[in-house]
This record gives sequence, C-alpha cells and structure tokens, in this order.
Amino acid sequence: MPFIRTSVHQSTSQQQRQGIVDGIHQALVDSIGMPEDELFNLVTEYESSQFWCSRTFNGIARSDRVVVVEITLRRGRSDAMKRELYANVARNLESNAAVSPKDVLIFMHENDYSDWSVGEGKFAMALVQQVGEDR
Repeated sequence: MPFIRTSVHQSTSQQQRQGIVDGIHQALVDSIGMPEDELFNLVTEYESSQFWCSRTFNGIARSDRVVVVEITLRRGRSDAMKRELYANVARNLESNAAVSPKDVLIFMHENDYSDWSVGEGKFAMALVQQVGEDR
C-alpha cells in the first residue's frame, strides 16, 4: 500500500488536482502492479513564499508551479520498475493535468511491513497478504 504526499502550488485548480491524483495512481497501477483500490494520496498546497527550488538544477528549466510527489512504499521494486513509474507519473500528469514533466519532482521512501499500521492500530505485519497454497 503506497502512501503518497503530493504538494501543489495553491493556484492549482481542483480539476487539475484530481488529474494529478488520478495520474499518479494510474502510474502506480501500471508500473508496479499496485491494486486499483490502494489509493492513499494526501494533497497539500504551498504558496510561492513557502517553497524554494532551483529553476535550473540538472539543466531542467522549471516553473514556479512544481508538483512534488513523495511515494512511501514497501521496499522491493527494481530500478527498472522505478524508472517506468517515474516516466509514467510525468507523462500522466502532463496528459491528465497539463503539468509540464519539467515541473514534476518525485521522491521514493522505501520501508518494510513492520513500519506500517494501516488501520485499527494494528501492526501491518499481522495483515500481510496471505500467499495461496500450493496446489
């Protein structure tokens, strides 16, 4: 169950925010095989005076409306899966929400089941998906 924190400029419309959430979610489904019903994305907004970033870091010309996507999930995805995920997020945000790929920053935080409680205060290790029996 990935948990996403997405930060957008305060002027981002509700329709654009929905497109951003949908684009990130679909990229996770398509790239790492996340189930459709695992949608947890906390969207927060920032004012121009609250977020500074280099407009030219790594040779990329960014605007003042950067979208920051932080993905926290259980470790175990390959670098190839992550590359595909990042590319799909950027592509989806451009097509779903008119966000320039140059304005998409993505950060991945990986951890283990023991670092989660996903409801009722229960230790997530007790809720790990059960593997089917050999037949």
